[in-house]
Parts: sequence; structure tokens; C-alpha cells
Amino acid sequence: MYVRATIRWRVVWRESWRHLLLFASYATAVCVVYGPLGYRILFIPWQPVATLGVAVAFYIGFKNNGSYGRFQEARQLWGGIVNSSRAWATQIVGLTGADHPSAPDPLADPALAAFVRRLVYRQIGWCQALRLHLRRQPQSWERQVAPWLAPEETAIVATAENRPAQLLYRQALDLRRLRNQHGLFTEREHLALTQTIDQLYALQGGCERIKNTPFPRQYAFYSAVFVWLFAGLLPLGLVGEFARSDYHHLWLTVPFSTLVSWVFHTMELTGHNSENPFEHQPHDVPMTALCRTIEIDLRQMLGETHLPPRIEPIDDVLH
Repeated sequence: MYVRATIRWRVVWRESWRHLLLFASYATAVCVVYGPLGYRILFIPWQPVATLGVAVAFYIGFKNNGSYGRFQEARQLWGGIVNSSRAWATQIVGLTGADHPSAPDPLADPALAAFVRRLVYRQIGWCQALRLHLRRQPQSWERQVAPWLAPEETAIVATAENRPAQLLYRQALDLRRLRNQHGLFTEREHLALTQTIDQLYALQGGCERIKNTPFPRQYAFYSAVFVWLFAGLLPLGLVGEFARSDYHHLWLTVPFSTLVSWVFHTMELTGHNSENPFEHQPHDVPMTALCRTIEIDLRQMLGETHLPPRIEPIDDVLH
């Protein structure tokens, strides 16, 4: 996610120079054919071009609104994941009294503290596993997720088709063991913990729905087609209008046509960049940084002090 208040001009130039060159070259070719070569047949009335531009602008606005809605929903889902992860750790640590094993609490024995730490660490692993699941990066499993799980559990979960869902399932199994073997939770407390797992399942399902349901291709495809159609007709409508006032003014078609075409193309590209917010691109949801935030918060609840630093933006992009 790009976090700087304004996008640096070098970034704008890097993303735009190829299209600016293409639009300028095309407009120059139209001017040469219309002016020095004298092919006036290229001229078309400006009114239909302007009408097409208005229609394309409305269409792009509609598409961009839908694209931004997908990004906004994805960010809200990950905000819910942060909050539910904190709630999970708070419930587990608070209900067992295992935040400080040296405290004079009969429940805060080392064995129980290790069990609770496993539940909290697995939640951190679930967040990392969900991030890799959404970004389609299974090759990072051993490095990003395995350290948070017991070795025998890593081998079992690694064979699952949906690894994050399998981790939540194992959280529920351990909750039952805590209640049956240690008699820790009342029925009401156990229900609250189970509801937190249900919330995490719902949040994961929402992320998977966005990931697995592409933005309607009819909107994405025709939006690009209409923009390129408008960019192709624009110089043909402008060249005659500028030449009408003064013959030499026809060359003004090049900068004005290039500028307007670039604006429309940038509007279309902005919506395109927001269609899939889980692709590890500069304008996506910063899942890596959110996972680190969850890790820090949950480990602090366990009383740990040797924590990793928060992830900072690289080149104004927070991943």
C-alpha cells in the first residue's frame, strides 16, 4: 500500500512514460498526415468525440467505484483479523492466567503456560498462513508459518488443501482439550472462544471470496477498450478544431491530445490496480505489515519483551 500523502513524480513518470510516448507519437502522426501530407479526410467532427469522452468518463467512474469497494472491503476484513486476533489472545491469556507463569495463580503453571503459548503462537501462524494463502505463495510456508507451530503439527497442516482453515480447526480441538483436561472454562467462556474462531472463519471466508471472485470481466475489459477507442479518436477530432483557428495551431493537437488521453488512461489504470487487493502490489492491502503488528501485540500479551520491529515502508510502499 502506497502510504505517502502524494505520489512522487518519479513514480508517476515510471508508470506513465510509455503511454505518454505512445499517445504523443500517435497524435504527431495524425498531425503530419493532416497537415504536411494534406489528407483532410482524417478530420472528424469534435461533437461525437466529446460525447464519447463523457460516456467513457462515466463508465470508468462506475468501474473504479466497484474496484475501490473491493479494496475497502479487503482492508476492513484485515482490520477485523487484527481485532479478532487480539481478542483471541486476550481471552486465552486472561481466562487461563498464563500471561505471567511466576504469578501466584494455581492455573499459571509452566505446562499450562506452554499450552496457552501454543494457542497464541498458532494464531500468529494462522495470520501468516492466510497471507501466503491469499498471495499464492506456498513456497514461503516453511519460513513464515512453520516457526509458529509444533514440528509435528507443521507436517500435518502442510498436507491440507486449505492450511489456514486447518489451523483454526486445530485451535478448536485444543480448546476442547483445555476444557476437558484442565477444567478451565465455563460453558459460557468456551462459547465465547468458539465464537471468536467463528469470526476468524468468517473473515477468512470474506478474503477468499474477494480473491477467488475476479472483478467482473465485462466491466474491466470494456473499460480498457473504451479508453483506447477514445484515445484513438481524440486526435482526429482535435486536429481540425485547432487548424480551423490557425493552420499552425494544428500541432497543439499533440500536447492536448496526449494530456487528455493520459488522464483517461490513468483513471482506468487506477481502477485496475484496485481490483485484486491481495496480489502483493504497491497499491494492495499491506498484509505483511498487519501480520507483524499482530505478532507484536500477541507476544506482548504473553509477557515477551524481545520483539521484532514494526515493518516500515520501502520506497513509500508498505507491504
